Amino acid sequence: MGVLKAIHRAASVWTSPASPEDYLQIINPLASARQLRGVVTEVRRHGARSATISFRPGRGWEPHLAGQWARVGVEINGVRQWRSYSLSAAQGHDPEITVTAIGRVSRHLVEHTKTADVLFLAPPQGEFILPTGPRPLLMITAGSGITPVMSMLRTLIPRRPDADVVLIHSARNEDDALFIDELRTMDRQYAGLTVVIHFTGNNGRIDFSNASAVETVCPDWRSRKAYVCGPTELLDDTEKLWANAGLPQGLQVERFAPALLAPSDTDGGTITFAKSDKEAVCDGSTPILEVGEEAGVIMPSGCRMGICRTCLTPLVSGQVRDLRTGEIHADEGELIQTCITAAVGPVHLEV
Repeated sequence: MGVLKAIHRAASVWTSPASPEDYLQIINPLASARQLRGVVTEVRRHGARSATISFRPGRGWEPHLAGQWARVGVEINGVRQWRSYSLSAAQGHDPEITVTAIGRVSRHLVEHTKTADVLFLAPPQGEFILPTGPRPLLMITAGSGITPVMSMLRTLIPRRPDADVVLIHSARNEDDALFIDELRTMDRQYAGLTVVIHFTGNNGRIDFSNASAVETVCPDWRSRKAYVCGPTELLDDTEKLWANAGLPQGLQVERFAPALLAPSDTDGGTITFAKSDKEAVCDGSTPILEVGEEAGVIMPSGCRMGICRTCLTPLVSGQVRDLRTGEIHADEGELIQTCITAAVGPVHLEV
């Protein structure tokens, strides 16, 4: 290690004022000691609104487990924006994300990403993963909630002849159904997978809070370990059903957004971002993280759900409300989670 440091110091004499890494990145865009990166190897379009982006990560990436997610960063108008995306590739393969063009960053990825582009990355994380031992499984997904489950199916089904998996996937229509051709092929090819695709545009939604409705598509749902990913309503309904059945431990959910209280019409105010010398007027229901990003402030962020605490920012003055619990935070110097708090009157932040 001492030899490497000596070589780095010697090289710095010739590259100053830039660092040796800055010159190395010209040759290898993944070479960075400061920021994990990945180079895009393929972009596959799924209609006009979705795309799968495959990438080869650089040094520091940890191989993902099926079902995990990772933070992905891109620069938009000179500001680096981060979002969390489920990894859809099978475990043991180079990672990929499947993105639907909803929101600024997702639209940018779908509409502008091309082969050889460089993405900023953080290592995979998340506990929405397959069980360690064989057991019957039930996967319930809707919309883009199929993404982490697709990684699970691609990992488990081809490798385990003893697999017993039922997938119930809801989509608005056939054009909006991600991976539909692959799912149908897997359903035909593997006896251990049963795929039920439900189009809500024609048939309405399945009431997953109703035991009889679930039994219609999966009679033995109570005996299966269940994984659910999709819109908040789906997650709330399934959690209610499994709790009423006395089986809360048999259900594992993956939320793309935190469960929030009803929006406030009375709160809000002006947020001053001290270090960035910017101000923004906001309502009482928009997270401070989103307000700052819209104003062009480089905000620390991670899961954007109040879990990872990457977004912690010192509160200089003012009051903020936790959008999940309604709790007010007003202590000077307190570290607040900007992804799940909103302003209550004028707020000054140390960012």
